[in-house]
Amino acid sequence: MVEQGLIRAAQSGDRDALITLLREIEDHVYKTAYYILNNEHDALDAAQEALIRVYTKINSYEEKAQFKTWVQRIVTNICIDKFRRTKPSVSMDEHEMVFHDTQNVEHEVLTAYMAQDVQEAINRLPEHHRTVIVLRYLQDFSYNEIADCLNLPLNTVKSYLFRARQQLQTLLQDYQKGGVSG
Repeated sequence: MVEQGLIRAAQSGDRDALITLLREIEDHVYKTAYYILNNEHDALDAAQEALIRVYTKINSYEEKAQFKTWVQRIVTNICIDKFRRTKPSVSMDEHEMVFHDTQNVEHEVLTAYMAQDVQEAINRLPEHHRTVIVLRYLQDFSYNEIADCLNLPLNTVKSYLFRARQQLQTLLQDYQKGGVSG
């Protein structure tokens, strides 16, 4: 949680406070960008653009909304713009795994495959469903925070989340049956 005093100091021109503030939020900004865009290069670009926007617009932040919501709105809007400009692609990045114990090999492999399938399923969701899933389950936003971040009515957020979970359930049926999709 970002301290309000740090935000006020940054707004009053304290460069060190602003840099500290940017460092505190950069991981969350990148994580959101990566899960929405599913591409490391695009996520780095979007995160950089979002951090620059926070840097240049810090004085426009008002304490009406939580700072994290304000920042997530910025990065989400940048990602949505990038998403609309380019067709999403599924990343098939190989995961490096180090196995210290042969008994855990099967578990580690299944976990890696499941994580990849979940990411691919999230990527197949429509943009608005993917965004609410990322904010809710990867950034741990409340429904109200998502509504504020995306400037949507609360019931729309709930509806998007409900439909997104249904779609994910359908896309990941093989896991419910004990199999692996492929």
